[in-house]
Amino acid sequence: MGPAGGTDLPGNVGPDLSEIGSAQRDDEWLFNYVYDPRVYNSETIMPPWGSHGTFDEAEIGHIVAFLKTLKAPATFTTELDDPQKRPTPVETRDNLDPLVNPAMWAVETKAPLLWRTPGPSGTSCASCHARPEEAFKSWAAHMPKWEPRLDKVLGVEEFVTRHARATTGHSWLMQREENTALAVYLRYLANDAEMQVEVESAPAKAAYERGKALSTRKLGQLNFACADCHEPDKAAKKWIRGQWLGELRGQLDHFPTWRTSQQSIWDIRKRFQWCQVAIWADDLPPDAKEYGDLELYLAARNAGQKLSVPGIRH
Repeated sequence: MGPAGGTDLPGNVGPDLSEIGSAQRDDEWLFNYVYDPRVYNSETIMPPWGSHGTFDEAEIGHIVAFLKTLKAPATFTTELDDPQKRPTPVETRDNLDPLVNPAMWAVETKAPLLWRTPGPSGTSCASCHARPEEAFKSWAAHMPKWEPRLDKVLGVEEFVTRHARATTGHSWLMQREENTALAVYLRYLANDAEMQVEVESAPAKAAYERGKALSTRKLGQLNFACADCHEPDKAAKKWIRGQWLGELRGQLDHFPTWRTSQQSIWDIRKRFQWCQVAIWADDLPPDAKEYGDLELYLAARNAGQKLSVPGIRH
């Protein structure tokens, strides 16, 4: 979440270029750096604007000409404009107040109704779980988990889809309203439980390692990895435009979360998908094995964090 005017505000993920024109860099160096900075720094988080076809050579030449004119320190009208002085955003809204968080409708109205609604088989969730507040008081804090019968990591949302179909006949597909409402509800029942996922068994550990590798794999036309934005030795705790980049720890305990900018509830798989779209990469279906591995890795990185669902974020 960031201050108003987000996309128009300057960030500080990259170096300050306000005086780059006085740095005595020649045109070739500047051109090469914009075209593909990896020739100078293989671990850069700057996109390869030329190599990946975002800009052609003539456009990069124009960028170089502009950079050569920058010789005076940047000036800012307010502290909000200056990424070095802009205050770190702090979420202070009461996410469990239904007057504040619209996602609480899923907890108070939608999910309880679905819980009692018989499916085509004639049974409902309540047929087996009459007191869900007892049966699921910590269950979601231990999800996702390795599921050997599926040979993949199973998250809450996919569990709802599969279990509902098998026991009630309901078709509550991932990211449909019914699925999201129940995913919120099941995590809400586990609120204040500490997240602790199983990564000790051989298959779970292997999935964790795959997720870890995925978090550092650069993707898309912008050539970004999860780690580029969310690890402290990269861009975490900095501004990209007017958007604050948080660390991986603290990124899961509030999901599914109400996105005020989107006016909808997002589960963590949708967050993964949207990140891929943002870096101009192809997203995967929500039940993709890769997303399961990544969610398990993220959950392990958030071990000890207490669930507080539904969250609310910009």
